[in-house]
Amino acid sequence: QVQLVESGGGLVQPGGSLRLSCSASGVIFRIYTMGWYRQAPGKQRELVSFTTSAGSSNYADSVKGRFTISRDDAENAVYLQMNSVKPDDTAVYYCSADVAGIRGVRQDYWGQGTQVTVSS
Repeated sequence: QVQLVESGGGLVQPGGSLRLSCSASGVIFRIYTMGWYRQAPGKQRELVSFTTSAGSSNYADSVKGRFTISRDDAENAVYLQMNSVKPDDTAVYYCSADVAGIRGVRQDYWGQGTQVTVSS
């Protein structure tokens, strides 16, 4: 079993910055894609950004140029640096990871979510 724990959410003013962290623990052989999703009230969950084990990353158009994803494979962690935040960035942010256990079986895992509120 694998657990993902997010941290770093909170209240931030428009134009400010926030850094989200997600750490994976448990029986992990290898982590492939890691990513961040978000869900605003009354809306569907949407992809924010993801990064692959090969080092590539992708971003939603709404956050390009403002958010940066990074990962630390030694720590089984993924981060999301959020700059120039806007009220539309308000949502619960979820971490996800594509993890292979010691038997090589891959499974997607999700964190419990961390609230980000952008407001003055």
